[in-house]
Amino acid sequence: MIDLDHIDRRLLAILQEDSTVPIAELAERVGLTQTPCWKRIKRLQDAGVITARVALLDRDALDLGLTVFVAVKTGRHDEAWLTAFAAGARALPEVVEFYRMSGEVDYLLKVVVRDIAAYDRFYKRLIATAPLTDVSSSFAMEQIKFTTALPIHTS
Repeated sequence: MIDLDHIDRRLLAILQEDSTVPIAELAERVGLTQTPCWKRIKRLQDAGVITARVALLDRDALDLGLTVFVAVKTGRHDEAWLTAFAAGARALPEVVEFYRMSGEVDYLLKVVVRDIAAYDRFYKRLIATAPLTDVSSSFAMEQIKFTTALPIHTS
């Protein structure tokens, strides 16, 4: 773990909003000069706090307008099964999030596809990855909130 002070947290909050902010502007906004600001960012990257800098894309512009939450139940919980299923699900590019859950559902996947037909093709590839007991799909009707920003308390 790395100790984060209020300046580190402020830098992280700004970079989550826009990772293209020039170092000069970042430094000014957090009250540092450019070199110490750059060193802090480098330290945060080296420590693994900043894991990537990416461009967020518009799903509709890419004709990927259907989001599906896929709940998976399995009767098997051994390491070999998990290894096969996890590798298979991770290899499917439509899977944008993948979680092992507690409760009634064993795994939850967030899937982004073009339409129902594309989801059906995806589904057939998913169920071929490993034996599954139950697969339940919920189609998102409307996206109410979307953010990649984590809640960082800067004070």
